[in-house]
Amino acid sequence: MKWGYELVFVVSLIMSAVSCADTDLVVMSFNLRHGLGEDGQNSWPLRKETLVNAIKECAPDIVGTQECLGFQADFLAEALPDYYWFGVGREANGTGEMAAVFYKKRLVSPVATGTFWLSETPEVPGSRSWETGSTRVVTWAKFHHPGSGQFFCLFNTHLDNASEQARQHGARLLLERTRAVSAELPVIVTGDFNAAAEASAPWQTLTEGGFADAWLAAESTTGPEVTFGRFGPPPENGKRRIDWILVRGPVSAKRCETVLYNESGRYPSDHYPVVARLALGSGPSPAGKR
Repeated sequence: MKWGYELVFVVSLIMSAVSCADTDLVVMSFNLRHGLGEDGQNSWPLRKETLVNAIKECAPDIVGTQECLGFQADFLAEALPDYYWFGVGREANGTGEMAAVFYKKRLVSPVATGTFWLSETPEVPGSRSWETGSTRVVTWAKFHHPGSGQFFCLFNTHLDNASEQARQHGARLLLERTRAVSAELPVIVTGDFNAAAEASAPWQTLTEGGFADAWLAAESTTGPEVTFGRFGPPPENGKRRIDWILVRGPVSAKRCETVLYNESGRYPSDHYPVVARLALGSGPSPAGKR
């Protein structure tokens, strides 16, 4: 009995130490460019393998995608067998672009998932407001990391490209929904915001609401500040970051990168993926280092 008690006590101490330690998590935000675009030499059939290789090269634990159509999700699921995914089409009948989320199935498990629409009636599929040019959604999940016992939440979105009013209201609704998450849980936001970081109302709304921009808060950064490349190399002195990874709560950004992966000049998308190495269980992240 004595040795049994001591063994249980030691195991308990080890598990406590593991759960209290920081847990690294590699998160990617990636606008895939929808696969039905008339993109000529950059059309989906010609770049889809490059896109898969870009994801493999970065080996993210979670990928928040934008502009993902069903056949693209199916292709990625087959090409990336280490990942599962979830998401719904943004239109009322369930078709259209998704803010699909891919995750390493052996590393993390979603214990709750959902989608809401960026509108005045967010629970109504296909709903639109604020003169938005397209239907817009947020897909979210509460994840469990079995290796550490930690939980965290992720929200993935794509704000409107046509309406400033829609972007501002969308950012406010996103902030409102994330505030329903316990302050004890790390919250991660990925997305194409169609708005410049550090110089737009959506960025201001979210950062003043408690989120840190991983690019600014990270201990180190790699790559250009610009994230929209039009299927080519970054423009010289380009600094308009419209794809962000934001964090709040007990999570900090260790490294952030704008990924310029290409194969002989063929880029995987018209956006560059953004990747952040985060530490769950540490923080909160500083508001920014610049």
